[in-house]
Amino acid sequence: MNPGPAPYSTRRALGESDLAACFQVRKDVFVGEQQVPEEIEYDAHDASAVHVIAVAADGSALGTGRLLHGEDAADRTGGDLAVGSLGRLAVTREARGLGVGAALVRAIEEQARTLGLAAVDLHAQTHALGFYERLGYAAYGPEFPDAGIPHRAMRRAL
Repeated sequence: MNPGPAPYSTRRALGESDLAACFQVRKDVFVGEQQVPEEIEYDAHDASAVHVIAVAADGSALGTGRLLHGEDAADRTGGDLAVGSLGRLAVTREARGLGVGAALVRAIEEQARTLGLAAVDLHAQTHALGFYERLGYAAYGPEFPDAGIPHRAMRRAL
């Protein structure tokens, strides 16, 4: 049985149109659905982060995430420059349940390996802990609020 083409693909976001699509997904999910204030959704790290995007066969954006590395990630990784910081992972409402989030996490990990990083940290909304645990991440440290939403730090060695 031939499964046919994948309904979406993931890749590093390149160029202004990809970045605009990434930012629109984040606006829809975090600002629109989760009521995160728009002024804290976007930050100075967006300029230096590695962004990944999931796109459908028709080219529409289904999800995004970003990887901070080096000094940009240091405040999130305990200062360890060998650890990247995965963040701003968002999947459109229509694309949920298709495996897009997991594919984006793996795409970010691939970018981290390309940069020579040894591990990836993230700050997971507590309702998403199981999702990240299934992908090999382990929670550490206490729960903390971010944008008024409870989070836990998690890490996976690459």
